[in-house]
Amino acid sequence: MFPELLLTLIAAFAGFTQGMTGVGVITVALPLMALLVEVKTVIPMVGLLAVTINIALGWQLWNAISWRLCLPLIAAAVPGIPVGVYILKTVPSSVLQTVLGGVLVAYGGYAVLRAPIRRELSSFWAVVAGFVAGGLGGSLGASGPPIIVYTSIQPWPKDAIKATMVAFFLLTTVGISSMHAATGLITREVLGLYAWSLPGLALGGVLGAALYKHIRTEGYRRLMMWMILVLGCLLSWKGLAP
Repeated sequence: MFPELLLTLIAAFAGFTQGMTGVGVITVALPLMALLVEVKTVIPMVGLLAVTINIALGWQLWNAISWRLCLPLIAAAVPGIPVGVYILKTVPSSVLQTVLGGVLVAYGGYAVLRAPIRRELSSFWAVVAGFVAGGLGGSLGASGPPIIVYTSIQPWPKDAIKATMVAFFLLTTVGISSMHAATGLITREVLGLYAWSLPGLALGGVLGAALYKHIRTEGYRRLMMWMILVLGCLLSWKGLAP
């Protein structure tokens, strides 16, 4: 019973983060839940949590989603996934995590200390961000960083930033969970732990979404920069840990 309650609390924290920023369930929940449950069980379970909250947020932000902005990211992510899987087979994941973490720390630290200039990025950068996100998803299960960086640079209002991320993560997590189901990874144990975590996810998501409504665009952008910095530190620590 105790591990299940901890999973519920972690899901609540992860849901709060994603409800407020549009990203965070996989980044927050996966490493913490893996301390309590075998990782091969956690990965498909967290995938189901991500699908659930992205559906809810997608419904909330549906009118703000611009498929013209989202589709290049999604289309470029598809070929990036097998490339990421190949890299994972040839390069140690610790090396990938350390390098990615270092890049994010450098960018996040710069952005926190000196806000980057906002500019409308060309479709070329959408393809780059989507492809790299797919590659990181295939190699590390962490497709978020390139999308966070790409959307944070754009001179968009906060709804457009969050909606673009939610739409991207919704379609990619649905695809990943479908693959998990097709390969038999979504077991009775996975569904049971998912059911335990769902109330916490719902409560955290509602609270995070409520707080999001009171954040101005510039405050939201600054929050995203801190998210990048923290994520970079976590990845670097995980990569360097023995």
